[in-house]
Amino acid sequence: MTAEAVQAAAPRSAEAPSAAAQPPGDRPLRIAMLTYKGNPFCGGQGVYVRHLSRELARLGHAVEVIGAQPYPVLDEGVPLTELASLDLYRQPDPFRTPGRGEYRDWIDALEVATMWTGGFPEPLTFSLRARRHLAARRGRFDVVHDNQTLGYGLLGGPRALGAPLVTTIHHPITVDRRLDLAAADGVKRRASVRRWYGFTRMQKRVARRLPSVLTVSGSSRQEISDDLGVPDDRIHVVPIGADTDLFAPDPSVPEVPGRIVTTSSADVPLKGLIHLVEALAKVRTENPEAHLVVVGKRADDGPVAAAIERHGLSGAIEFVKGISDAELVDLVRSAQIACVPSLYEGFSLPAAEAMATGTPLLATTGGAIPEVAGPDGETCLAVPPGDAQALAAGLLRLLGDAPLRARLGAAGRARVLARFTWRQAAIGTAERYREAIALQGDRAAAAGRRTALAPS
Repeated sequence: MTAEAVQAAAPRSAEAPSAAAQPPGDRPLRIAMLTYKGNPFCGGQGVYVRHLSRELARLGHAVEVIGAQPYPVLDEGVPLTELASLDLYRQPDPFRTPGRGEYRDWIDALEVATMWTGGFPEPLTFSLRARRHLAARRGRFDVVHDNQTLGYGLLGGPRALGAPLVTTIHHPITVDRRLDLAAADGVKRRASVRRWYGFTRMQKRVARRLPSVLTVSGSSRQEISDDLGVPDDRIHVVPIGADTDLFAPDPSVPEVPGRIVTTSSADVPLKGLIHLVEALAKVRTENPEAHLVVVGKRADDGPVAAAIERHGLSGAIEFVKGISDAELVDLVRSAQIACVPSLYEGFSLPAAEAMATGTPLLATTGGAIPEVAGPDGETCLAVPPGDAQALAAGLLRLLGDAPLRARLGAAGRARVLARFTWRQAAIGTAERYREAIALQGDRAAAAGRRTALAPS
């Protein structure tokens, strides 16, 4: 049993034991967790940082999150160090030009210049700021955990960062790039997409030089190897999970007839929302009660907005954004179906969270979704990605079969409890931290022996 598992099984004390009192392989670790974008209400990176940091702290480790805007929301016991960017994409003035007094150094100038030329600067500029910050605090951390920044500033190993580096890659952003290019209409739009994703060239170069990469699924592991060229022996799968205390069934929340819920931004082709909109139009010809609640950003124009207008669905689709955790959970509980229509997912937290509430799941087989959702007909209904007709058939089947919904909902929660919890993710992640620290110790010892044996 690992040190993390021993700590998880034992009662937690108010104060963690001192590092000096325990063997190096068992003692609590001092962890710097980096996140260049930590919004907990949009995208999986903020959710990952919040829940993983909390569970690592509960295991007895000292975790400090170092992040940029939008800053992550963290639970009690996890401090946040704000490493501010210029916040060029903030609402309500995205792509803003900062005032002269806002510039602090050459990294700020680089950030603005990259935005002006149509690129996305945050992974690079955050990595440079993080390197400078960590160098100034050398010796304060046992391990640095980067959450998919993959910027040049994180190269150089412990000599540059002050501690061994472990990096999480949820999935390669090159996948998003391919799908966005496929959905782009016209030469000008495709050129704009290529420029925006210019940072993926940097991420490829950095990823190949990383000593330890964590990812969340077998599908992502293969994509990282194929797309980024990271050697297989450096990639380790540590599945993430749902907050099964928060996302749990509650019979007191009434089920709303015909309600379908999904988590998706309308302007992200990867999420496949347009196919769900097309499916809803078909479903409503047989079941007029069917309606969709989308947790995510509404697009004022683009393919999804056009499809909603074309099918006259403006009264049957509602977008909600910025809701609290409690409101989100009750929304999922109230739905007769949770749907994940994505073309690709590196893991799919929305699938795991919906299953944890006991809401029956209809999901595509894109990317790692089957690893989370499980077998078709046992823990979910599964359909091919990008197939509106198959989505419609699955929705109609579930809406018309209450016993099937109950069976899939119960089986889905049991699957998440057995495989996908944040406590399990934290234990697995801490084991990888210890391996990275031990590997660095072995390398330092070998270097010392070479120096001792070298002729004077």
